[in-house]
Amino acid sequence: MLSLSLLQVEGVRLLDRVSPRRSRVGTLYLTATHSIFVENEAGVRSETWVLHSLVSSVERQAATSSGCALLIHCKNFQVLQFILPRERECHDVHLSLQRLSQPESYAELYCFSYKPNVDEEERRQEWDFLELKDDYSRMGLPNALWKLSPANKHYKVSDTYPTDLYVPESATPPVIVGSAKFRSRGRFPTLSYYSKENYAAICRSSQPLSGFSARCLEDEQMLEAILKSNPRSDFMYVVDTRPKLNAIANRAAGKGYENEDNYSNIKFQFIGIENIHVMRNSQQKMLEVCELRSPSMSDFLEGLESSGWLKHIKAVLDAGIFIAKAVAEEGVSVLVHCSDGWDRTAQVCSVASVLLDPYYRTLRGLMVLIERDWISFGHKFSHRCYHLVGDPKEVSPVIDQFLECVWQLMEQFPCAFEFNERFLITIHSHIYSCQYGNFIGNNQRERQEVCEKTHSLWSYLWTNREDYINPLYRPDHSQTQGLLRPSTAPYCFKFWRGLYNRFDRGIHPRQSVEDYLRTIQEETQQLEEQLASHKQVGQCSEFKLKSPTAWALSSDLTVPKAPESSLILLPQDLSQTPETNLSNGSDQESGIADLSCRSPVSEDSTKDPDSDEAAYSAA
Repeated sequence: MLSLSLLQVEGVRLLDRVSPRRSRVGTLYLTATHSIFVENEAGVRSETWVLHSLVSSVERQAATSSGCALLIHCKNFQVLQFILPRERECHDVHLSLQRLSQPESYAELYCFSYKPNVDEEERRQEWDFLELKDDYSRMGLPNALWKLSPANKHYKVSDTYPTDLYVPESATPPVIVGSAKFRSRGRFPTLSYYSKENYAAICRSSQPLSGFSARCLEDEQMLEAILKSNPRSDFMYVVDTRPKLNAIANRAAGKGYENEDNYSNIKFQFIGIENIHVMRNSQQKMLEVCELRSPSMSDFLEGLESSGWLKHIKAVLDAGIFIAKAVAEEGVSVLVHCSDGWDRTAQVCSVASVLLDPYYRTLRGLMVLIERDWISFGHKFSHRCYHLVGDPKEVSPVIDQFLECVWQLMEQFPCAFEFNERFLITIHSHIYSCQYGNFIGNNQRERQEVCEKTHSLWSYLWTNREDYINPLYRPDHSQTQGLLRPSTAPYCFKFWRGLYNRFDRGIHPRQSVEDYLRTIQEETQQLEEQLASHKQVGQCSEFKLKSPTAWALSSDLTVPKAPESSLILLPQDLSQTPETNLSNGSDQESGIADLSCRSPVSEDSTKDPDSDEAAYSAA
């Protein structure tokens, strides 16, 4: 627990990263869950909330004549720089933030202290919102070719797999157990996605323990059973998502990949997605470019290129496209794996599903997809997202890359997705915030007890779904139907500033195009409702008067255009606490909020061309 002297630090400055001369002076409070900066200038009420579980690093910088600086990097890419007046206070706050942002046990995570105004019955119902069996049923399972296997009941075969797994109808328990013993962590081949139109399936597993010469009859029979479950194809693909050199190196350690000489009727394919360490370093280099204060165009573009980030996004998308085309165009089943089958495998299977099935391009569908291919199949969220103190080499932005692949597809197919960018960003924030129990732990087995004491993100997102609707979505649009065929030419990939630079409010428009469209839609709806009301009043008056002089609005009445100023959304009133204000779609739902209620523009603010208020008045 914090000492009383650390609960409050006066005279703290919060610097604006884009324009440091717009720094704010106030009081910094540390609570058990949040750091809260309250600006206390005359006529201003502004609060900045920082959820401790979102803090990735706290750096204490050298003291200067103006004070001691703390640089805070957050997992949702917020960067905060506080200047504390006294070195001793800076030292104490630094140590406290380091401890508060690095919990040592699950019981310390925010989800266990987060208590919204929901009774216990409602809380339990939140976890029943999504049922994966409903999704498998939608795909036509079980059927004569695929069955629900009880082999992993009580996690007897693999402790990182879910209990409910679909396998070929011909796969017997000895074949399943034998295959599991031959696969890393017991993660034997099992179904991820099924196309009931052409019987092709996407299956997933971990690498075989083949070494340079070992083989397993049961594993070979398992792949043969998968092939026979697709009566329209005489071969299947086995896709190893690793670079070939990595897979060969694993062979030297007794692991490796399938030998085509031992497995009949398979076509082997290496994809070449880099490992978690390469991805972690790549994202860090990309973020360093984002944090440059005043980069030149060449500095930014060269830094982005040298980070390799977009190249890795393209690699994941290319792999998903290969699998989606194999299923939809060739009608061929595919087995996907990497090393352990919970990182690159999850990325590729879920991207392929988004390309194949319009259902996963809806709000509910994407939630189901993440629940199935990431949460249920044991992506190591706690390790990859650094929810608890552990090995920093286990951290990697694997789920970030999947969400970015979806966003890149949304940019190419703006009418094909029911959800907007805000939906992806909100999911990203809560993966790291630990506010909900969905992403706690590394597999379903670890997560069992979490569900009994925490709340579910999916129910919250669905309750507030109006905030996440894409105004361009058209269910009957040609983009929305069937297989998506994106281009992966280099010029088709964009930098996702809405995620990585969304807190730099001084350099981006206050509203996205989607926000403008939503505003226009809302205003149009209001005008139509007013018009309908006026027509109804006119009809009632005409009926009562029964006179030729009775008035009524003509059907060709033109509606005046709304003034442009009405299209600017003013900041919402965010004066409530995080627990009572999570439905407003603000940044506070992810643990960070800028709570502002400013007085009219002052003379000083109009003189500062960089100020937010000046931007408003100019608009």
